[in-house]
Amino acid sequence: MKPRFDDQSSARPELLCFLVAIAAASYALSQEWRIDHVVDCCRGWLRKNDVAMHWLDRVRIGQLALKIARMDLLDAGIAVRLSSVNALFTSELELNDASTMVQRMRALCHEVL
Repeated sequence: MKPRFDDQSSARPELLCFLVAIAAASYALSQEWRIDHVVDCCRGWLRKNDVAMHWLDRVRIGQLALKIARMDLLDAGIAVRLSSVNALFTSELELNDASTMVQRMRALCHEVL
Protein backbone atom coordinates (compact mmCIF):
# COMPACT_ATOMS: atom_id res chain seq x y z
CA MET A 1 0.00 0.00 0.00
CA LYS A 2 1.30 3.43 -0.94
CA PRO A 3 1.87 5.98 1.82
CA ARG A 4 -0.89 8.58 2.12
CA PHE A 5 -0.20 12.14 1.17
CA ASP A 6 -1.75 14.38 3.82
CA ASP A 7 -1.74 18.07 4.69
CA GLN A 8 1.24 17.60 7.01
CA SER A 9 3.41 15.86 4.45
CA SER A 10 6.74 17.51 3.72
CA ALA A 11 6.27 16.52 0.07
CA ARG A 12 3.16 18.69 -0.29
CA PRO A 13 5.07 21.97 -0.94
CA GLU A 14 7.32 20.12 -3.38
CA LEU A 15 4.32 18.86 -5.37
CA LEU A 16 2.74 22.32 -5.29
CA CYS A 17 5.93 23.94 -6.54
CA PHE A 18 6.24 21.35 -9.31
CA LEU A 19 2.66 22.00 -10.43
CA VAL A 20 3.14 25.79 -10.31
CA ALA A 21 6.25 25.46 -12.48
CA ILE A 22 4.41 23.12 -14.88
CA ALA A 23 1.45 25.51 -15.17
CA ALA A 24 3.64 28.57 -15.67
CA ALA A 25 5.88 26.79 -18.20
CA SER A 26 2.90 25.43 -20.09
CA TYR A 27 1.40 28.92 -20.28
CA ALA A 28 4.70 30.40 -21.47
CA LEU A 29 4.84 27.79 -24.25
CA SER A 30 1.20 27.80 -25.37
CA GLN A 31 -0.41 30.99 -24.00
CA GLU A 32 -3.14 28.75 -22.52
CA TRP A 33 -3.82 27.69 -18.94
CA ARG A 34 -3.78 23.92 -19.46
CA ILE A 35 -5.73 22.36 -16.59
CA ASP A 36 -5.42 18.92 -18.18
CA HIS A 37 -1.64 19.29 -18.18
CA VAL A 38 -1.63 20.10 -14.45
CA VAL A 39 -3.86 17.07 -13.75
CA ASP A 40 -1.65 14.73 -15.79
CA CYS A 41 1.54 16.05 -14.23
CA CYS A 42 0.10 15.74 -10.72
CA ARG A 43 -0.75 12.09 -11.36
CA GLY A 44 2.69 11.49 -12.83
CA TRP A 45 4.48 13.13 -9.90
CA LEU A 46 2.49 11.08 -7.38
CA ARG A 47 3.16 7.88 -9.32
CA LYS A 48 6.88 8.65 -9.68
CA ASN A 49 7.15 9.38 -5.95
CA ASP A 50 5.01 6.34 -5.07
CA VAL A 51 2.50 8.36 -3.05
CA ALA A 52 -1.30 8.16 -2.91
CA MET A 53 -3.45 11.28 -2.66
CA HIS A 54 -7.23 11.53 -2.35
CA TRP A 55 -8.85 12.81 -5.56
CA LEU A 56 -10.33 15.87 -3.83
CA ASP A 57 -6.90 16.82 -2.47
CA ARG A 58 -5.49 16.49 -6.00
CA VAL A 59 -8.19 18.87 -7.27
CA ARG A 60 -7.45 21.36 -4.49
CA ILE A 61 -3.68 21.37 -4.98
CA GLY A 62 -4.13 21.67 -8.75
CA GLN A 63 -6.45 24.65 -8.32
CA LEU A 64 -4.02 26.26 -5.88
CA ALA A 65 -1.12 25.70 -8.31
CA LEU A 66 -3.06 27.40 -11.12
CA LYS A 67 -3.99 30.33 -8.87
CA ILE A 68 -0.37 30.81 -7.83
CA ALA A 69 0.88 30.51 -11.42
CA ARG A 70 -1.75 32.97 -12.72
CA MET A 71 -1.56 35.63 -10.03
CA ASP A 72 0.95 35.14 -7.25
CA LEU A 73 4.09 34.59 -9.33
CA LEU A 74 3.95 38.02 -10.92
CA ASP A 75 3.10 39.63 -7.57
CA ALA A 76 6.26 37.96 -6.20
CA GLY A 77 8.33 39.25 -9.14
CA ILE A 78 8.65 35.85 -10.83
CA ALA A 79 8.02 35.99 -14.57
CA VAL A 80 8.25 32.70 -16.46
CA ARG A 81 9.01 33.46 -20.07
CA LEU A 82 9.54 31.18 -23.02
CA SER A 83 13.29 31.67 -22.71
CA SER A 84 13.33 30.58 -19.04
CA VAL A 85 11.23 27.39 -19.30
CA ASN A 86 14.21 25.05 -19.87
CA ALA A 87 15.95 26.35 -16.74
CA LEU A 88 13.03 25.27 -14.52
CA PHE A 89 13.46 21.54 -15.08
CA THR A 90 16.14 18.89 -15.30
CA SER A 91 16.29 16.48 -18.22
CA GLU A 92 14.22 14.04 -16.08
CA LEU A 93 11.44 16.69 -15.79
CA GLU A 94 12.16 17.34 -12.14
CA LEU A 95 12.52 20.77 -10.63
CA ASN A 96 15.97 22.25 -11.20
CA ASP A 97 17.12 23.12 -7.69
CA ALA A 98 19.96 25.24 -9.11
CA SER A 99 17.46 27.62 -10.72
CA THR A 100 16.92 30.85 -8.78
CA MET A 101 13.41 30.98 -10.21
CA VAL A 102 12.63 27.50 -8.81
CA GLN A 103 14.07 28.48 -5.44
CA ARG A 104 11.81 31.56 -5.35
CA MET A 105 8.78 29.48 -6.44
CA ARG A 106 9.51 26.93 -3.72
CA ALA A 107 9.71 29.68 -1.08
CA LEU A 108 6.40 31.11 -2.31
CA CYS A 109 4.74 27.68 -2.17
CA HIS A 110 5.99 27.08 1.39
CA GLU A 111 4.62 30.48 2.33
CA VAL A 112 1.21 29.78 0.79
CA LEU A 113 0.90 26.43 2.55
